Amino acid sequence: MKILVTGGGGFLGRHIVALLVKRDYTVSTFSRAPKPELRELGVTHMEGDLSDAAAVGRACAGMDAVFHTAARAGVWGSWLDFFEPNVLGTRHVLAACRQVGVPILVYTSTPSVVFNGEPFTGADESLPYGRNWLCHYAHTKSIAEREVLAANDGAAFRSIALRPHLIWGVGDPHIIPRVIAKARSGRLRIIGDGRNRVDITHVRDAAAAHLCALDALTKGNPGGKPYFISQGEPVVLWDWINQLLQSVGVPPIGKRISLRAAYRVGAVLEGIYKLFRISAEPPMTRFVAVELAKDHFFNTAAARKDLGYEPRTTSEEGIKELATDLTGTSAQA
Repeated sequence: MKILVTGGGGFLGRHIVALLVKRDYTVSTFSRAPKPELRELGVTHMEGDLSDAAAVGRACAGMDAVFHTAARAGVWGSWLDFFEPNVLGTRHVLAACRQVGVPILVYTSTPSVVFNGEPFTGADESLPYGRNWLCHYAHTKSIAEREVLAANDGAAFRSIALRPHLIWGVGDPHIIPRVIAKARSGRLRIIGDGRNRVDITHVRDAAAAHLCALDALTKGNPGGKPYFISQGEPVVLWDWINQLLQSVGVPPIGKRISLRAAYRVGAVLEGIYKLFRISAEPPMTRFVAVELAKDHFFNTAAARKDLGYEPRTTSEEGIKELATDLTGTSAQA
C-alpha cells in the first residue's frame, strides 16, 4: 500500500510512520519542515503547508490511504491560528482525496471535541459535540471531525476519526516536559481535590490504533464513526503526575488550589493577555483549569469491537521508559 501521513514528523506521526515502514508499505509524509530523519527510514518526505491546496493535492496523488495527523494544538492563540490549519487544512485534505481518488482517510481527532466544561466518567461516542469551548483547539477540531465523518460514503471514500486522550511517552515534546519544568520551578499546583481520573494513551498504543483503523477500513468497515482511544483504565491524574515526577527525581506536588480559584485566575490572565496582545500562553487558562480538575475518561468498547484495538503499554511500563530516557537510570519499582 501507498500511505501518506500528514504531520509524519510529529510525536504521534513518527510512531505511525515507523509501524507502516515495518509493514513494508510505501510511506510518504507531508509537513512544513524538512525531516531528514524520516528519509533515513526510506520515507519520501514532501514539504508543504496544509493551507496550500495544490501542495496537499500533489501529496495525496497516488495514495491508497491518508493518515491526517497534522494540526495546530494548544490552548492559546487567535481563532485564525487554529481555524486555518485545523479546519481549512482538513478541508484541503478531503478535497484532495476526492480529486485524486484516495479511498481511505484516518483522521486524528481529540476527546476535546465533546468538551462542555463538565466531567466525563466512562462516556461513549453517543456524546454530542461540545459547547462553551473555552479554547479554539477543541472548537476547530470538532468542526474538522464532523466534516471528515460527513464526507464518508461507506464505499468510494471511507473515513474514521480517532480520539486518543492525553498522548504521552518517550519523545513527547509537549506535555511531559512542561509538567516537569513547572514542577521543578515550584509553579505547579494540584487543582481541585486531586482525585479526578483521566484517560491517558501511550504513543505506541495511539499509533497502533491508527493502523487498526486502517485495517478495519480495508476489510470492509463502512467508516463514518469516531472512536475514543485510551490505555483502557483511567488514572488518578495527580497521583500519576507525582509518580512521574518522582521517577525523574522531582519532589511530588502537594500544594493545592481550588478549581474555582484556578478558573478565575485563568479568566483574568486570558483577559490581560488579550488586552495587551501577548502571544505567549498564559500560565493558567479556564480550559486548562477544567481539564486538570475534573474527571475525563471514556468508554473504548467501540474501538475494541469495531477496530480490534487493544492497548499494550501500561502506565508503569511507560513511566519506567520515560525515567530511563530522561535520567539515564531506571525508575524505582
